[in-house]
Amino acid sequence: MAVNEESEGEQAGATLEDLFFFNGEEDDDSDWEPASRLVVNRWFCLNCTMPNVDKITYCMNCRELPGSVVDGYDVFKKQIAQTALLSADTGLLPVSTAIGFDERMLLHSELEVKPNPHPERPDRLRAIAASLAAAGIFPSKCALVPPREITKEELLMVHSPDHIESVEQTKNMLYSYFTSDTYANGHSACAAKLAAGLCADLASLIVSGRVRNGFALVRPPGHHAGVKQAMGFCLHNNAAVAALAAKRAGAKKVLIVDWDVHHGNGTQEIFDGDKTVLYISLHRHEDGNFYPGTGAAHEVGVLDGQGFSVNIPWSRGGVGDDDYIFAFQTVVLPIASEFAADITIISAGFDAARGDPLGCCDVTPTGYSWMTSLLAGSSNGRLLVILEGGYNLRSISSSATEVVKVLLGEGPNRASFVVSPSKEALSTVSQVLKIQQQFWPVLGPTYASLQAQQGSVSSNHSNELKKRKRPGGGPGPFWWKMGSKRLLYEALIEPRSRPRKLKGSTGSAAP
Repeated sequence: MAVNEESEGEQAGATLEDLFFFNGEEDDDSDWEPASRLVVNRWFCLNCTMPNVDKITYCMNCRELPGSVVDGYDVFKKQIAQTALLSADTGLLPVSTAIGFDERMLLHSELEVKPNPHPERPDRLRAIAASLAAAGIFPSKCALVPPREITKEELLMVHSPDHIESVEQTKNMLYSYFTSDTYANGHSACAAKLAAGLCADLASLIVSGRVRNGFALVRPPGHHAGVKQAMGFCLHNNAAVAALAAKRAGAKKVLIVDWDVHHGNGTQEIFDGDKTVLYISLHRHEDGNFYPGTGAAHEVGVLDGQGFSVNIPWSRGGVGDDDYIFAFQTVVLPIASEFAADITIISAGFDAARGDPLGCCDVTPTGYSWMTSLLAGSSNGRLLVILEGGYNLRSISSSATEVVKVLLGEGPNRASFVVSPSKEALSTVSQVLKIQQQFWPVLGPTYASLQAQQGSVSSNHSNELKKRKRPGGGPGPFWWKMGSKRLLYEALIEPRSRPRKLKGSTGSAAP
């Protein structure tokens, strides 16, 4: 195994454990490694990757049966093989929706043998592609962008030479790691360059008017990749590459809306002092205790870029459609309207979706449809959606399909949506409005209004959230209630007769 030791040390905390378990204290795993007899008495869900004890007949997180898979990709492959690529002489009329996809991105996978599947896996793209084909919207209703690898010159506009070279060197290794859970194999450099190249070309096509909007069905994801580092499953920053490609194509101002459940620290870093790129992120934060720990409301940009980083940091999990739409109506859309971007790029992670093993939030496919529809009205409809995270195959495939339907003009009736935000969402949005109104005066009246009606949220809605404590109203994942790796294995896989309280646990003592 070839491991980048220096990089791994620099990115301390960028591990899968940090993404799953977000206690305030660091867990020392050296004294809890499950015994081999425990490892064989569990199975991992193929839909959401979560562990279950062998006596359970369905996944406690997503309700899937053991061995349940999302099929239909073979049908998609037959259809896409017959699809004409978008070319320079394609018609005089602009194409409605273009898709960026290439099968070579499926070759990026974790090769080290482990009992648990890595959440960021090739099946993510297969599941979305199969869902789009089953819905009859791709490839039949969309154009396909010719794939190409991004050039080094284009990447140098975003990343440092050392970073680019470190990713490129992985093609000479069987497998390697940038952080404990940001892997690469011999195909990863090509996959990352294909993903970035597709995003760049889609942005250029949209700004030039040849394509109205587009969906980049790409991996590895990108929004955690900063100027000098790969982390959080991300190698090259696809959204940043697309934003700069849009500017080269003539865009003066670019809006990036990031609804991945994790803050896009890499994207924010790249554009932190740039007032021509407005970055708005909605994410779990929990006072910095949720990965990657960045994205507090007071992070507003630096120098000329002050006010052009807008962070909406949720204080807890379980955030759902109403809270997201409320944030869109009160913060995202008013600022977007004032900014008047030439193109809007969505960093579309679907890990805030109901049933996602890492996000533990409650956004539905309908919610993602609504958010896309609301943003489609900005930038004169010039909209590019780029896949980021999302690790429940059923959730990401259904959510992505609804998003593409909106791009094709099959969106919901926005006038019928009435939101009822939670108290936590009201508090978060009020905090953001208070900070951002100094840069965006249009937010002032809304902030004053919220201050006047603080505490007027429906008690029924608030009580319902308290009762379920978790999206969907079901029992949910083990760690949602208990918050500890050790408690997961010791309390549920090997119950003990004597209870004891575990360091950092948010739940009760183990039975």
